[in-house]
Parts: sequence; structure tokens; C-alpha cells
Amino acid sequence: MPRHIAIYVRVSSKRQDTRSQEPDLKRWAEAYADGQPVVWYRDKATGKNMDRPGWRKLEADIAAGKVAKLVCWRLDRLGRTASGLTALFDDLRGRKVGLVSLRDGLDLETPSGRLMANVLASVAAYENEVRSERIVAGQAVARANGKRWGGSKPGKRKSVTREQIVVIRRLKREGTPVTAIARAVRLSRPTVYAVLAGA
Repeated sequence: MPRHIAIYVRVSSKRQDTRSQEPDLKRWAEAYADGQPVVWYRDKATGKNMDRPGWRKLEADIAAGKVAKLVCWRLDRLGRTASGLTALFDDLRGRKVGLVSLRDGLDLETPSGRLMANVLASVAAYENEVRSERIVAGQAVARANGKRWGGSKPGKRKSVTREQIVVIRRLKREGTPVTAIARAVRLSRPTVYAVLAGA
């Protein structure tokens, strides 16, 4: 049985969809698959760990020798930790499985691609750490200003302070997920969405 090209698509939450990734991946498959079978693997899960249903299926197929090349839209779709990505690169090379990341312009089968892969893995981990530090800093600022938020009755929106609004919008600009923002400012996700919508 011929090995196939694995296309991996991931979004972080059920609120997101894969429409931003799929057109580029479909165009790549049409241009470069060259008659090889193409199998899609999909996840709606965080990239902070590699324990995801679609990813587990893909890993099993790689281990079984079924995959010739792994294609993703961007490296952070595979994972966000440097250790996880670096281990993945080593595993793929050992199994002679290629890796292509479209947005990063990366091909693991070239020396420059391997170097770039490790640099990007480190950058992804750094950005994740910085994002976490900013969330903690936002919490500290809010607490220093005497802001404390407890539970509220269902259906009743909490009043949102100017400081919370600033922190919410800043974290969103930096790409922080809404769930993490809500945790940082001690507000519900609907309230955070309302702030972001300008309500």
C-alpha cells in the first residue's frame, strides 16, 4: 500500500473554524501531491499538548509507516512547545517522513528547513511564555488596583472596569485565547466577548 500525504488542520476551540487554513492546503495538495493519496486529519483542541484525537490518529499512521509527508498550514498548528515540536522533527526525520509548513515556508527535507524548524519551535515556545507572563501581569495590575471579582447571578452581566477593558483588548491583540483572557481578568467569556464587540 503506497504511503500517503497527511494534511493536518487544527483550531484551538469549537468557536473557531478551519476555513482560513483549508484553501491554502487544498491548493498545495492540487499542485504538489503528484498522484499520491491525501488524507486529512483534523482537531479542535489546544496546541499546548500533543494529546488530541486527530493528532493521535496521525501519529499512529506515521508509526505504522503509512505517511510519506506531513503538511500543515503553520507550525503552531502542530504544537506550541519547543520540546514537543523538536521531538516531532526528530521523529519525522528518523522515519523519513517529510514536513511542509506552508505559511512558514518550511520543508524539513532541506538543511535550511531543518534549521528554520528548530528556530521556529523556539520562537513559538517563547511567544507562549511571554503571553502567559502578560496574563499574570494583567492579573497583578488588577489586584494591585483592588479589583476583585467573584461569581455573579446567571444572566446578570458584571460591571467591567476601565482597567479590565484595557487588559482584555491588549491581550486579544496579542493573540491570547478568550478563555485565557476571561481567566486573567476574572470575568465570564460572554462578558469578554461583549467587551471585544464594543458592547
